[in-house]
Amino acid sequence: MDTDTVRSPAADDSAGRRREQRGWYFYDWACSVYSTSVLTVFLGPYLTSVAEAAADADGFVHPLGVPVRAGSFFAYAVSLSVVVAVLVMPLVGAAADRTGRKKPLLAAAAYTGAAATAGMFFLDGDRYLLGGLLLVVANAAQSVAMMLYNSYLPQIAPPEERDAVSSRGWAFGYAAGALVLVANLVLYTGHEGFGVSEGMAVRICLASAGLWWGAFALIPLRRLRDRRTPAREAALPGFRQLAATVRDMRRHPLTLAFLLAYLVYNDGIQTVISQASVYGSKELGLGQSTLIVAVLLVQVLAVAGALLLGRLARRYGAKRTILGSLVAWTLTLAAGYFLPAGAPVWFFVLAAGIGLVLGGSQALSRSLFSQLVPPGKEAEYFSAYEISDRGLSWLGPLLFGLTYQLTGSYRDAIVSLVGFFVLGFVLLARVPVVRAIADAGNPVPQRI
Repeated sequence: MDTDTVRSPAADDSAGRRREQRGWYFYDWACSVYSTSVLTVFLGPYLTSVAEAAADADGFVHPLGVPVRAGSFFAYAVSLSVVVAVLVMPLVGAAADRTGRKKPLLAAAAYTGAAATAGMFFLDGDRYLLGGLLLVVANAAQSVAMMLYNSYLPQIAPPEERDAVSSRGWAFGYAAGALVLVANLVLYTGHEGFGVSEGMAVRICLASAGLWWGAFALIPLRRLRDRRTPAREAALPGFRQLAATVRDMRRHPLTLAFLLAYLVYNDGIQTVISQASVYGSKELGLGQSTLIVAVLLVQVLAVAGALLLGRLARRYGAKRTILGSLVAWTLTLAAGYFLPAGAPVWFFVLAAGIGLVLGGSQALSRSLFSQLVPPGKEAEYFSAYEISDRGLSWLGPLLFGLTYQLTGSYRDAIVSLVGFFVLGFVLLARVPVVRAIADAGNPVPQRI
């Protein structure tokens, strides 16, 4: 027998793991276009304009008979979508753990979101209710799918590989977002040359994100494998599993203290991401092409910022670097309050500031949290982390919408988010992370 052609079981396992990892990266490539093109760039300003077209003489629409200022409708819809996601995620997560069949559930969530996004092509005229419904469905489905997607990481990568595998997933997502935004920019700015109206160009960009999502989701769904869960490890039904996990987390109060700080400042981050285009469009009077370029700038600089903050963390520690990023977020929002209307250059400067702290603050927060998770409970804790993250992230959009409804000023709405970063800074500064890592049963790194 030619021994050169014989593969060892370890080699086969390694090759299979690499194949799954490459497939896993492509889900970020598939769904990140929704987050970038739809949620961050196009849907906020466009749905707001559709709601304004349907508004009464006082500028209010009346979904289910409730008076809502048209400019607040998008923020409220985002907030509602998060509430729906939080209600669904524990049920789906428990079903996935109990049966071990994550892939069919991931497929259902991904294609529900992709279909709702593709359906945004029909959002025209005064169909603001249709737009709100599609947004709630797409955003909730994306949250559920991301929970399932993230839960694959401990299964496809051993501990020593997870940082690298997770980072490559982020990189794939940023790359896809930037690539599609370039195509969006070409279509939107040259819509007359393509023989379509401006509104039609926006609707094509929205729908194409859904088609992209659905097409590239096929790759991870072909490569990822289901793993049966032994009966003794089966999850409790629905919210009972979440409650059991929370009870266990109470044995590690410092881990919970960090999680609370993260949930507060991350809510501010997510709200800035989802509402920045509305602010640029409605308050600063900037065109859609300017907003696309600004978000493209954020996408590119987020990669550089993540690498930069990663280097700073190696020198000063993750906690200090995150605290510094929260100061930068606060200053950036304060500067945004004073931006002059109709000045794209200054909006690009603001976008550059957001990009430089965006990727790093989120990546370092995730890696620091991983140090606070008791060994052997990574998947359980990160599942609760995802649910808790979504559970609090409705507050930012709600505060943004309420502030605008009460003041009629997007400047007041954007600066109201400063409180999330200030409070998050205070809560994080009070967490003794070295003791928290030791209490979790993990070795303490030389610099943290």
